[in-house]
Amino acid sequence: MEEEKKQVIATKEEVEEALQEGLYCIGCGALMQVKDKEEAGYLPMSALQKQLESEQLLCQRCFRLRHYNEIQPVSLTDDDFIKLLHQVSEAKALIVYVLDLFDFSGSTIPGLPRFVGTDNPIYVVGNKVDLLPKSLKDHKIKDWVRGQLKEQGIKPVDVDLTSAAHPANLDMILEKIDDLRAGRDVYVVGTTNVGKSTLINQIIKSKTGVQELITTSRFPGTTLDQIAIPLDDGHSLIDTPGIIKADQYAHQVSDKDLKYVLPKNEIKARTYQLNDEQTIFIGGLARFDLVSGLKDSKTSATFYFENNLNLHRTKMVGADDFYEKHQGGLLAPVPKNTEAGLVGHEFRTKTTADLVFAGLGFITIPAGVTVKAYAPAAVSVFLRKAMI
Repeated sequence: MEEEKKQVIATKEEVEEALQEGLYCIGCGALMQVKDKEEAGYLPMSALQKQLESEQLLCQRCFRLRHYNEIQPVSLTDDDFIKLLHQVSEAKALIVYVLDLFDFSGSTIPGLPRFVGTDNPIYVVGNKVDLLPKSLKDHKIKDWVRGQLKEQGIKPVDVDLTSAAHPANLDMILEKIDDLRAGRDVYVVGTTNVGKSTLINQIIKSKTGVQELITTSRFPGTTLDQIAIPLDDGHSLIDTPGIIKADQYAHQVSDKDLKYVLPKNEIKARTYQLNDEQTIFIGGLARFDLVSGLKDSKTSATFYFENNLNLHRTKMVGADDFYEKHQGGLLAPVPKNTEAGLVGHEFRTKTTADLVFAGLGFITIPAGVTVKAYAPAAVSVFLRKAMI
């Protein structure tokens, strides 16, 4: 009996032979290796000897992420991710394009058809619908999504909404995927943090009962290579690496402050009636100035940001000094690089619009106002057609 409890440990020769044949981390898809801890797929030889008999090999990075919520950087570049995604264009497949409805603009991939093949149909799944106000009807969200994608030259075969973290419409989406793929492989694509791997884990769970097969986290770039899950007919459901968009706030804050830019619960709208030359600080991460508002009344501005991110109203006069004095205290959290400060962007609205801070949130403002938005230099700030 005691001998049966002993863990089977492979020899170094067996491990080296298996590595030559190719071992892959089930968590992130990286090719396993024992030589360089700075590269993807690393696991010490001793640990791999113990794991070799397992059907669920995990690299050191995924093991620490899953069990200790620690992230280890690896030397993959944006070009590496693009190259991996470009391989999809060589396949005949259904493309499931996962988008973050709360950070829609920040989760789109410019030129997507070029990467995945112009002949491959694109089925859009809008994720994190649970973060939007419940008063917003699904059909209006779908129409808005289609309109935004049309501007990018994308005409999806269909659009559906879900919440991978709190499964909604999952059975219907699974049936839709089975119907649309028509016996082909399925590639799931999207940017980092849109919830691709979480969605696939829910699909795997519903099919097999296995939980958390693919590593998921708040950290950008968790999936490092393609991960193939076999389907019943010999084809595969393939999770691709998330495209890293450097203009999002997730890359501007410390790991402990990611919770402020990646909300988990329904966003509660916060509306302010503002006079000209008033300022709203969004924690210490961003700033909104109403330079010139409506002529005959106060200007209404509605803020959609993580609920625990503090908003602070003050006057434009002296706002720079106020930020200098209170950043990291009253105005918290702040970007990792506080010395660089915030860069201003001025806009004049022609219609009701959303002022978007990529990866952080947005502010709905009326037509005919002039505003100024401040964010770290690397973050995209822009106007779009109002979602709500």
